[in-house]
Amino acid sequence: MSAQCEITAKVAAGAPMSVFERYLTVWVFLCIVVGIMAGQVAPSLFQAIGHWEVAQVNLPVGLLIWIMIIPMLVKVDFSALHEVRQHVRGIGVTLFINWLVKPFSMAFLGWLFIRHLFAPLLPADQLDSYIAGLILLAAAPCTAMVFVWSRLSNGDPLFTLSQVALNDTIMIFAFAPLVAFLLGISAITVPWDTLFTSVFLYIVIPVIIAQVWRKALLAKGQAAFDAAMEKIGPWSISALLATLVLLFAFQGEAILKQPLIIALLAVPILIQVFFNSSLAYWLNRVVGEKHNVACPSALIGASNFFELAVAAAISLFGFESGAALATVVGVLIEVPVMLLVVKVVNGSRGWYEQGLKVPATEIR
Repeated sequence: MSAQCEITAKVAAGAPMSVFERYLTVWVFLCIVVGIMAGQVAPSLFQAIGHWEVAQVNLPVGLLIWIMIIPMLVKVDFSALHEVRQHVRGIGVTLFINWLVKPFSMAFLGWLFIRHLFAPLLPADQLDSYIAGLILLAAAPCTAMVFVWSRLSNGDPLFTLSQVALNDTIMIFAFAPLVAFLLGISAITVPWDTLFTSVFLYIVIPVIIAQVWRKALLAKGQAAFDAAMEKIGPWSISALLATLVLLFAFQGEAILKQPLIIALLAVPILIQVFFNSSLAYWLNRVVGEKHNVACPSALIGASNFFELAVAAAISLFGFESGAALATVVGVLIEVPVMLLVVKVVNGSRGWYEQGLKVPATEIR
């Protein structure tokens, strides 16, 4: 293992769950209330903000998204890519879930629930947009919070690092084609230039900035890196919450008219999380992977890079779109649902290891 990779693994293994992260659902609910109230009190202000655009990119949102995403990407160590061979089975299972099962299963669940089962209860003109938001949510594997989930489940930090680095590398090239394909088979048209612009603005540029910043911080030593991570963490969460306030200021009217929308959109997301985490966990057991690899594999397979999904939804469909609202529902339920998955994988360790064809000395 490289020295840089080892340092980052230690950081990932010991990173505590902050107050903001632990109570993210509470903050999102507060953003819903504040955003809806602000949108009703000062609608002209938010309409003006919505028109601050250059080349179809909303400038306030673009800035907030960068503040939100870049600190998370600073934690990603792309030098860990060479470590993927250490856990080929776990890596293979996670890639299968992340890039083949999860996006396609969400497209199916969106079609089933939004276009058919729940269609009479939802605005007819937003059905396609809701499905698009669900697809965007499922198309990008989680980058930041998985370090927290891995630590809480006693996961192998090096596996988590290498898997995140590999997923982020794939995401640069696969996110746009995958989203375009799934939207296409769902009969939803999205301009390719807008989609690629979103990828360039919200994936490629942030990755470059984050990695340059990361190298500069590590050059000053581990203490400087740790201090910087502690300082910029709250900025990332604050930018997310500010984005949500803006979004709900635009969405308030629709939510007040049909408050059940959020609950209905949560159904396919919940099913997808439990299905994908269970499948990844079981497949790791079948192939004989260790429990401390199966846990982060299941959690990475189930969670989403919701910050990117929110950014892409706003860029592609706008603040007032059903797509933007659908991605925010993912933010709303992320923490409590993933904590439940953590509890399940921790509590089922005995069952898991009974079925392993791995010598007991290898199980840690």
